This record gives sequence, structure tokens and C-alpha cells, in this order.
Amino acid sequence: MRKVKVDLGSKSYDIVIGYGLEKELVHFVRQAGFSQQALIVTDSNVGPLYVDKIRSLLSEAGLSAAVAQIPAGESSKCMAVAESLYTKAIQLGLDRKSPIFALGGGVVGDLAGFIAATYMRGVPFVQLPTSLLAQVDSSVGGKVAVNHALGKNLIGSFYQPQAVFMDLALMQSLPKREIYTGLGEIIKYGIIYDREFFEFLETNQQAVLELEPEAAVHMIARSCEIKAAVVSQDEQEAGLRRILNFGHTMAHAIEKETGYVRYNHGEAVAIGMVGAADISCQLGMIPATDVVRVTQFIRDLQLPVQAEGCTVDAMYADIFHDKKTVGGKVNWVLMSDIGTVVSRNDVPESVVRQAMAARIG
Repeated sequence: MRKVKVDLGSKSYDIVIGYGLEKELVHFVRQAGFSQQALIVTDSNVGPLYVDKIRSLLSEAGLSAAVAQIPAGESSKCMAVAESLYTKAIQLGLDRKSPIFALGGGVVGDLAGFIAATYMRGVPFVQLPTSLLAQVDSSVGGKVAVNHALGKNLIGSFYQPQAVFMDLALMQSLPKREIYTGLGEIIKYGIIYDREFFEFLETNQQAVLELEPEAAVHMIARSCEIKAAVVSQDEQEAGLRRILNFGHTMAHAIEKETGYVRYNHGEAVAIGMVGAADISCQLGMIPATDVVRVTQFIRDLQLPVQAEGCTVDAMYADIFHDKKTVGGKVNWVLMSDIGTVVSRNDVPESVVRQAMAARIG
């Protein structure tokens, strides 16, 4: 078991990572000072597998936990589903100390966190991520949101959880595709922050792909350490935290153009990272050999490097609805080396269009 502390002063919390974290979860809940009534938000994939176990553990810790199960998939991350969860919370009589537990992947975590942040102006929130992607990305850092028809995550807040419990035993039921999509975000941490970590992933590809316990704990913990270090310095994305968006500008456009159903988030990020590397190379920031290296490694980890169902014109228009666009200028996170990135808002349209055209299959 490993713990990673997210240091945010009075809002600090621990990320607990390991196999079989039942005792740690029960101990945490018993001393947290929560009201007795709790709500578990889960989805139609994860709920049938794990919700009874989590509900039993919370009962052992002294809570009465109701369950709200939403349809699995990105389409549930919307205001209509959010409203149904507010209704459930009100009907249950949740008060300002009633905890909401997010049991599932990134959609569940983002949605449940958004409810926790806004119901009664904020109630306690605990993340129980069950997908690799959620463990290394959305469950850490306090970004919570729902989507709008015109863009992803445009309605949201920064709201930190009380704790994050990453029980890797819950990943044993993950389909291979869900493992690969999580690897998309894990690769990102090596590119933006830690060359040695990138090289560890390259050197241990088979162990990484198969989630061998030692490799899994290390890569998840290191990903969380990097994100925690960045978030601790810049909780609300005033500067440094922007580096976490590497690959995401193009990725969000791909997701929107394919209706949030063709590509999982990590798959879209993988394509977007190759696009960002391409832009970096066109601007003379990195050599072409780095683009080849990043592209090949992404392929080796069973991730796509081109998107189907997109057009350059539509994708280019989409990036101006992205929340990283300020004053009509798109903030691109670009590579200056493997392990180092910078933010730039002066990328010419022709360069972006060329990179996008190369990413359309």
C-alpha cells in the first residue's frame, strides 16, 4: 500500500493506493465525523459488481448508504442526470455532513463530485475510482463537472474530495480497452513532468499492459504523485496546472465530433498527444525523432494515433469552445523535450490545421 498526500492546506487529503483497502476505508469513515445518511453514486457497469460490498463496508463503519445508479457512459455526465441525483439527495434528507461516495470511473467521479460541490453549497465527497483512467486522472485534483452540448466539462467547479481510495483489486474486472485508455493519461505524466518515468513505461511495456501488481502500483502512485505535486502548487489552474492538459485540446475536439461514444477519453488524449507533439515539432521545439518515439510508444500500448469521423474544419472550430481558450487564443501545451512542456497561445492556424489533418484517419 502507498499513500500520496495532496497538500492543499486545510483542504489536504490522502490518496490510498493498494490491493484490499477495506480496513483503511472503514477506519477513515469511522473517524471522519460524517452524518449517518450517505449516498453512493455508481453506474450500470460497476454497480452490479461492487456496490453491495461497498455498502456493507460503509454499514460496518456506521453509515446508512443509499445507492443511485446511473447509466454507464459519457452521456450521463449532463444536467438532466445531475438533477435526478439532486432529487435523490433531497428525498433521502442528506444534510451538509452527509457524504457522497463516487464508485466508478471518471464519469461517475466527475458527476458525483459536481453534485457534492453544489448540493447545499458543498457536502463531503469520497472518491472510490474503479477504472485505471479515473485512478490516475479524474479522481485526483478536484475538478468536477458536467458536459454541455457545445463542449465538455464547461459547467463545473474545483472541489476537493475528503479522500481517494484506489483499491486495485477492483480493476480485475476491467476490459482490456479500459486498461489501455488509462495508459493514455499515464504516458502523459512522463511526457510533461518525468522523463525517467516515461522511460520506465517504455522499458516495462509488457508488465504495464498486463497491470502486473508491482508495475501497476508504481505507475499509478507515480502518476498520482506528479498530479498531486502540480495541483498542490496550482489548485485552480492559474498557471502550472495547465501542463496537465497536454493532448487534451485536440482530444476534446475529437470527443465532441465523435459524439463521446467512438473514443474513450484516454484514447482521444493519445491522439491529441501525437497532435501536440506534431505541433511542437513544426514550431522547432522538438526534433522529429521525438515525435516518432512518442507515436510509436502510444501504438505499442494499444492506443490509437488517428481519429475517424472527424473533419479539420469542425475540430478547429471546436477548440475555441474549449475552456482553455482565453480571449480567443488557444492555450496549447507543447513539448520542449520528453519530460518538459510549456504553454503557448501563439500557434499559427496553419500549423494546427496541418497537425489535425495528419490525425484524421
